[in-house]
Amino acid sequence: MAAIALERLTKIFENGGRRGGGEARGTTAVEALDLTIADGERLVLVGPSGSGKSTVLRMIAGLEGPTSGRIRIDDRDVTAVPPEQRDLAMVFQSYALYPHKSVRQNLSFGLETRRVPRDEIVRRVAETAAALGLDGLLDRRPAALSGGQRQRVALGRAIVRDPRAFLFDEPLSNLDPRLRGDARAELLRLHARLGTTMVYVTHDQEEAMTLGQRIAVMRDGRLAQVAPPMTLYREPADTFVAGFIGSPPMNLIEGRLLGIPAATAGIRPQDVGLTTPADGVIAGRVEVIEPVGHVQTVHVAADDVRLVAVVAADQPVAPGDAVGS
Repeated sequence: MAAIALERLTKIFENGGRRGGGEARGTTAVEALDLTIADGERLVLVGPSGSGKSTVLRMIAGLEGPTSGRIRIDDRDVTAVPPEQRDLAMVFQSYALYPHKSVRQNLSFGLETRRVPRDEIVRRVAETAAALGLDGLLDRRPAALSGGQRQRVALGRAIVRDPRAFLFDEPLSNLDPRLRGDARAELLRLHARLGTTMVYVTHDQEEAMTLGQRIAVMRDGRLAQVAPPMTLYREPADTFVAGFIGSPPMNLIEGRLLGIPAATAGIRPQDVGLTTPADGVIAGRVEVIEPVGHVQTVHVAADDVRLVAVVAADQPVAPGDAVGS
């Protein structure tokens, strides 16, 4: 296992040319990022596309070199250390399996290249296959596997190495919702069993809330907030985090509508009740209703604001209804 520390980490991608003042022109993907990941922790990097989260992961892995700053694994500065010497395992969005090799060969290949003794390879492959439910698939090739099975093989190829830390770059995004849920549960079970440090990148805030012991929310290459999931949900640091974390997103209302000058009020959709226009603080009309089983998501348009409410499935409400909130 390993603790990982990022110190003033910056990455600028040069895109050619010079500005009028003569300085190099480039895109800052990550800017002066400080973050410490504890030994054995599950930390999730989350943010919209272009926020820099995958770039941070690739710098930890050694696939990208930082423009400035340092990366430490335990007490060792690995900023300039090549990827193969960092003892980290990375799982990508694409499965990247060897199509001509069986599942067994895909799992064992990395160990063979590291010249691990044969009996140790056999033991590790068997244990990993059993943990991931791949026992009966070891002699198949990737083309004969479903998408979920291929993703489990990709996970197994990382797990079998017994690395100091796992780095996951949106590994479940190609799976259908049912398989994604199963795979998330499997990752949680594996972490409980292995106790290995995990750094997980996703743009899906629900996945982040499920998997992270702590979540680092990124925006434009910087950290917006780092906290446990429910702290982010209940105590967002700013309106960006408030609007990004939670499904449906938090309602953000100018304070003047609620009698609060110079402020923005945040109200979770689950905390918005629907009543008659006369009884509500804000009156409007129902625009859209999204039934999702035991609840329904109701979109309300008022003169100065749009609200989203999550109410019981049996609450009588229809598009066009006048309501108060």
